[in-house]
Amino acid sequence: MSPFTAELLGTMTMILLGDGVVANVVLKKTKGFQSGWITITTAWALAVFTGVVIAGPYSGAHLNPAITIGFAIAEKFPWASVPPYIIAQMLGAALGAFLVWIVYYDHFKVTEDPAVKLGVFCTAPEIRHNVVNFGVELIATFVLMFSVFYITGAELIADVDTTTPIGLGSVGAIPVSFIVWVIGLSLGGVTGYAINPARDLAPRIMHAILPIPGKGKSGWDYAWIPVLGPLAGTLIAAIIYMVV
Repeated sequence: MSPFTAELLGTMTMILLGDGVVANVVLKKTKGFQSGWITITTAWALAVFTGVVIAGPYSGAHLNPAITIGFAIAEKFPWASVPPYIIAQMLGAALGAFLVWIVYYDHFKVTEDPAVKLGVFCTAPEIRHNVVNFGVELIATFVLMFSVFYITGAELIADVDTTTPIGLGSVGAIPVSFIVWVIGLSLGGVTGYAINPARDLAPRIMHAILPIPGKGKSGWDYAWIPVLGPLAGTLIAAIIYMVV
């Protein structure tokens, strides 16, 4: 499997399972309806676990533009490979969101609240305050990126005989999942912890273009925060990592 395909499939699976659990919890007449935040954060952690297991041996399992850019800033990943990785992550996230729409189509129809439907695809703050919301995404992504720097030994398989250390793959799926889990439990209550520009932006685009019954606006006035906040967090994490 090529690194591009691995990033696409790994991110697709992560979003399918991550957005899928949100749909299961918030949409009406599902088996998991109103099962709560613990369910969402736990399943999101396991979604990351699954994505890393799939992509890790082939791409290092970034699954997140913030991770890719963070490693590039820290000179652990070639800048030339950043664009194709991010393209794969965006395509994978879009496909994952599309599959969630298919799986839960009937439940979107019986759920009246447009904000709930949007929440399946992307994040939104409980209390809108741009500075605070941006800061939370920055801090949460800093925790993710900085932690990964100190446990990483990830490898990208360039060919059959060559490996290059670059990503999350050999961090181990379990430690990464625990980091994401605790971020969600501890910091996710403010914004929904995007901590991943592709995870938020690509599904938001799918929400905008898919014929979702009774949907509202896609929240574009907020969309810059879960993109730029994580990028700012990973930049700070990379700079501190290189300095210390």
